[in-house]
Amino acid sequence: MRLGVEKITDLDSRGLVWLVGASSGIGRALALRLASDGWRVLVSARRREGLQGLAELAPAGRISVYPLDVTDPEKVHEVVDCIERDAGAIDIAILNAGDYEPMALDSFDAALFRRLMEVNYLGVVHCLEALLPVMRPRGRGQVLVTASVAGYRGLPLAGPYGASKAALINLAESLHPELARSGINLRVINPGFVDTPLTRKNRFTMPFLMTPEDAARRIITQLDRGGFEISFPRIFVWMLKVLRCLPYRLYFFLIRRMTGT
Repeated sequence: MRLGVEKITDLDSRGLVWLVGASSGIGRALALRLASDGWRVLVSARRREGLQGLAELAPAGRISVYPLDVTDPEKVHEVVDCIERDAGAIDIAILNAGDYEPMALDSFDAALFRRLMEVNYLGVVHCLEALLPVMRPRGRGQVLVTASVAGYRGLPLAGPYGASKAALINLAESLHPELARSGINLRVINPGFVDTPLTRKNRFTMPFLMTPEDAARRIITQLDRGGFEISFPRIFVWMLKVLRCLPYRLYFFLIRRMTGT
């Protein structure tokens, strides 16, 4: 089945990147930065219009559009097959699709947990299921999964979101050793607070808030480096990693003091 996208012409480039979740925020900034740096970028998200506008901002022919809803596993397989046929082998996959909604205890909603897990966690699982059969036989490639520092430990108002991101970190840790033996580098991206339409739902001051462009720059500078985790900003990350090591009694005391919950 054809997806209604034009066959990509041959271009001199650094390689082929499939970027899922590219219509806004970090994904959009990443797509533009990668394209300007000479990569061929294949962008996916649910809204075709946003992707088309993104492609028009990049150097001619550098960004191509593949609309996709990551909660539909059949469509994910279809898009990967179409990319491999039309554009060639995927060198780097950045699985960045995500959803967020804060939830107070008085608004406890199982449907919200289900929605965020479908997009944030199972969306990545669907992409991996489609990617690994084509990447493993080649014995090379890099897959980056966008999680969050919110997945380090449970935080107030972040129950549905943090649980989905913790699941992603655990998944990546579980798969990394075996994939490394296959020549595939599975990595996790754990950003702090980034100014996006999703984080603007928060009603509290977000420490160390950064722009999507700054986040994209930090990710791209580490694409060619080793290491399992890309995390930033450094001070905030280390603060949360220290909290992760604390015993529960001390952790909950500090969280109450810091958040007023």
